Amino acid sequence: MAQPDITASDPILALNSIEVLYDSVLLAIRGVSIEVPKGGMVALLGSNGAGKSTTLKAISGLLKAERGKVSRGEIRFDGQLIGACLPQDRVGMGICHVIEGRRVFEHMTPDENLEAAAPMSMSRQKVNAEKDRIYEYFPRLAERKSSQAGYLSGGEQQMLAIGRALMTQPRLLMLDEPSLGLAPFLVNEIFGIIQRINKENGLSVLLVEQNALAALEIVSHGYLIENGRVVMHNTAEELKANSDIQEFYLGGGGEGKDFHDIKHYSRRKRWLS
Repeated sequence: MAQPDITASDPILALNSIEVLYDSVLLAIRGVSIEVPKGGMVALLGSNGAGKSTTLKAISGLLKAERGKVSRGEIRFDGQLIGACLPQDRVGMGICHVIEGRRVFEHMTPDENLEAAAPMSMSRQKVNAEKDRIYEYFPRLAERKSSQAGYLSGGEQQMLAIGRALMTQPRLLMLDEPSLGLAPFLVNEIFGIIQRINKENGLSVLLVEQNALAALEIVSHGYLIENGRVVMHNTAEELKANSDIQEFYLGGGGEGKDFHDIKHYSRRKRWLS
């Protein structure tokens, strides 16, 4: 079930017309504006290469490692401009980015992975309490906490990646393609846990997904990105009911068709103009 609309307070995250350049030449993001309400869940949808992951990296400050930069616009976290902040400072503010690919420490156990993610200032008592809380959310991890993380299944590694993020006690959790390569039952399980964490802790979530059907079941709002631009923004229910979204992203018959050859191309062309 989708989250209720949360509009009573200022957003915890606001992007205002940001542009991203790679190598000072390639324009990857073109005037993207999005908001995530405090305690809300928002999805960023779009096909591969649309600019979803780049948007997350702009927020978390990871663009520099890929020779990218925010060349225009502003990013505010809880009202504060963060464009000049280092990635580690953004983590300290409460922004946590779970990047695509489940990059856990494979040679360590899940328990050691969680401890490695804890802030240096966190007491041993608090570390143990946080681990217990995460194991409650992810009982599969509790069962495998002494195994080598490299031998966990893809779903278990994704749970561990999210658990490591939670150890930093974030205020905004950004997830990049958490369903990638997972069986549908695991996607449902992980998304259900994310929704539970959001409801129980008021944790704000920005979810980047190609699996629009799964994402729109748990968020309140969604943004559709194509060619580095936001071309649609609406409630989850309205997006699910939209004929273009159904055809291209919800299995309504758009698979395998060329973008230029289908009947809605002219409408999409208007979106991008």
